[in-house]
Amino acid sequence: MTAQIDLQNIDVTFGNVKAVKDVTLQVEKGDIYGVIGFSGAGKSTLVRTINLLQEPSNGSVSVNGTTLFKNQKLQISKKQLQEKRRKIGMIFQHFNLLNEETVLENVAFALKHAGLNDEELEKRCLHLLDLVGLKDYADHYPAQLSGGQQQRVAIARALANEPDILISDEATSALDPKTTNQILDLLYDLNKKLQLTVVLITHEMDAVKRVANKIAVMENGQIIEKGNLREIYLHPQKELTKQFVGGALEAQHILNTYHLESVSAQDQLYQLVYKINDVTKSVVADLDVALNTKASILYGNVEVLSGEAIGTLAILLKLDSEKQKQAIKFLEEKNVVVTKLDKGVLTDD
Repeated sequence: MTAQIDLQNIDVTFGNVKAVKDVTLQVEKGDIYGVIGFSGAGKSTLVRTINLLQEPSNGSVSVNGTTLFKNQKLQISKKQLQEKRRKIGMIFQHFNLLNEETVLENVAFALKHAGLNDEELEKRCLHLLDLVGLKDYADHYPAQLSGGQQQRVAIARALANEPDILISDEATSALDPKTTNQILDLLYDLNKKLQLTVVLITHEMDAVKRVANKIAVMENGQIIEKGNLREIYLHPQKELTKQFVGGALEAQHILNTYHLESVSAQDQLYQLVYKINDVTKSVVADLDVALNTKASILYGNVEVLSGEAIGTLAILLKLDSEKQKQAIKFLEEKNVVVTKLDKGVLTDD
């Protein structure tokens, strides 16, 4: 299958700073592809090369089978690029709505070059607002809406030109958890209803886990791991990915309350990730029996990824270094992914 978005060997340099370094990424039609990383990882810069809001310093960009950029120059005319951009919608953390215009007028703003008469324009805008659940708010102004409702208006506006790709650049970062989930669920529904490919840029693993089917993890301008979400969640290869897998804000917040930096050197914190169907509920008890570990369970959670239940535990083991190795070996033989966590640097960031 030909990728709908094909980025090959992308470099982006600002002066002496290389923000993106030799990145290759393919996104298939219908994907919800999560690009995750901490601030400054280069994820927004990379994704902005898809519609050439950021031109690469090197590499090639192809979208829907057309090469837009290659050999350090644009491969199509600027007019053609404008047409291509209309088929790539974008939403951002800040909604960028026109405060003096109504909700309907904000959506209509994206259609000013569409050649529609007033009746056609209103019909299209109301249809878009209906898609995002805001048809009854057409005559309201942005100040009369909640943050989540304003983001829905921004999504309706991004869909105005019937794009087949939607880029979400930290679009839920300014929203509370409940509203964030509502917006993510809306993006998931639009992905299914409209066969819309979604590229989701975020620093929150919870957002990716909720809706994405694929993931790329970025660090220092490079993709360090990418592929199927479920496989990467179960078998993370890089330390940063392992942090993200167990990095739910709730888990970090709970673990921080233990003040683990004050426990003895022999007390070591581990994160366990496993498929519920593969591991018995007594895996930690079995470990205690086998090695006399007396493990303390500090946190436990079960999530569903691609229809399969995945368990996460944080446990504290008080063992000498040799017994620590034996414990890890025991758990890994039970198909548990084990990650050693730093007791002193867990944060809510």
